[in-house]
Amino acid sequence: MKLISWNVNGIRACMNKGFMDFFNEVDADIFCLQETKISEGQWELQREDFYSYYNYAEKKGYSGTAVFSKIKPLNVSYGIGIEEHDHEGRVITLEFGNFYFVCVYTPNSKSELERLEYRCRWEDDFRAYLLKLNESKPVIITGDMNVAHNEIDLKNPKSNHHNAGFTDEEREKMTKLLASGFTDSFRYLYPDRTDIYSWWSYRFKAREKNAGWRIDYFLTSSSIENKIREANIYTGVLGSDHCPVGLEIDL
Repeated sequence: MKLISWNVNGIRACMNKGFMDFFNEVDADIFCLQETKISEGQWELQREDFYSYYNYAEKKGYSGTAVFSKIKPLNVSYGIGIEEHDHEGRVITLEFGNFYFVCVYTPNSKSELERLEYRCRWEDDFRAYLLKLNESKPVIITGDMNVAHNEIDLKNPKSNHHNAGFTDEEREKMTKLLASGFTDSFRYLYPDRTDIYSWWSYRFKAREKNAGWRIDYFLTSSSIENKIREANIYTGVLGSDHCPVGLEIDL
């Protein structure tokens, strides 16, 4: 099974930068998006061979997620069932016969860390949501999780310490999530690989210099980590400030 996730930083803009070329070429079983930045009716995937699901933020031009699946899910839910968190279109969960698939766009702590306190509440509630799912069947979680977990996951860890996405608090939340029964698929296969990132700032020619961050993930329940076959980061795919990430897994 081939799974793909991509923060497109606005799907309508990305459509003009080769989105469908990659979508068609990669031929995923499930393909999901974060930061779609659309409202209902503004854009839909024109592919009849996929079931399509969209979660829109109430605020126009902001956030939003989408999932496209060749396999019809048993059930689809939006959000995590907590009113405080479910206005920004950040989570879609598909239930299949033998696993859950969760697409997430984790809130950014923002400059000056103005949203860090909220982000920490989100992390605790999202982890509890995943653990509840994991009680009944394994879970695959993917998306822009807005944190570089360890120093190996970004180019300049020292100068970015305490910046959004690399605070001690955010990194500890990811440590706690993994310790609760989940596996980072890329680090499972490539524990020591350096200089592989999924996001680059538009400023300072960061992508040209590969001064990036690995903040887009595929996590799996640790109970199925032995089924992971490949974890891809498509660094050569343009169209957004993020590149797509992928997981190949036997399920």
